[in-house]
Amino acid sequence: MNSESPTSSTGHLYLVGVGPGDPELMTYKAVRILTKAKVWAVPTAKKNGPSSAQRIAEQIVPEGERTILPLHFIMKKVYLGQETDDQQLSAWQQAADDVIVQLDQGKDVAFPTLGDATLYSTAFYLLAIIQEQRPDIGVTVVPGITAMAACAASQSYPLALGNDVLAVVPAAFEDNRLREILTTLDAVVLMKVHKRIDALVDLIEELGLLDAAILIERSGMPEERVFTDIRETRGQKLHYFSTMVIRKKKVQVSHANSAIAA
Repeated sequence: MNSESPTSSTGHLYLVGVGPGDPELMTYKAVRILTKAKVWAVPTAKKNGPSSAQRIAEQIVPEGERTILPLHFIMKKVYLGQETDDQQLSAWQQAADDVIVQLDQGKDVAFPTLGDATLYSTAFYLLAIIQEQRPDIGVTVVPGITAMAACAASQSYPLALGNDVLAVVPAAFEDNRLREILTTLDAVVLMKVHKRIDALVDLIEELGLLDAAILIERSGMPEERVFTDIRETRGQKLHYFSTMVIRKKKVQVSHANSAIAA
């Protein structure tokens, strides 16, 4: 599946993680593949709207002769194991059809996606439909730096150390497990927090975790904002690219054995 060498005249599909926003955080491999791909299939949240992944990539990938193929995806929640919304499924199907047309013309298609392609990316919904229809098409997945890694690094902040247990939670979903996760685990990353920020702040304050939480909006972008006191986010209209990191343990040096302990 991940061989980059096409076995037929059909084009090759690349799912390319372009990182969280700073174009310098794109990998050499991502830049190389996006440079040579004849078609970029770029995800957009609105019809004829801009593509954040495209904007990031274009800042560092050399200009060239390429076709930009906008793919409009419906921004609705996806519950695995449950029936997919008809409108959403229709959008995925249309996107898959558009990509297959290009692949059948022998053109390599790159799908740039924010962060890492394997973490909450629309890329794999697209891939599932394409592979169902055309299992012969070659696919390469190129990993990218995640928003949570960039957020933690920008604050010189570890995500997990030693025997820490780390959870990554899509906070847009109202899930009763969140209280248990925050109570029992050592470190938690909350993604897609922008629409539920007030309720999340209330819960974190109730659990006494305000000092352990930090929120980064648009990490690595010129508009980046950092909230070390997450209560300041109450009532604010946060951008979709907002990530919260909650780490209960502090990093300390154990003088008894000169080891780092959390």
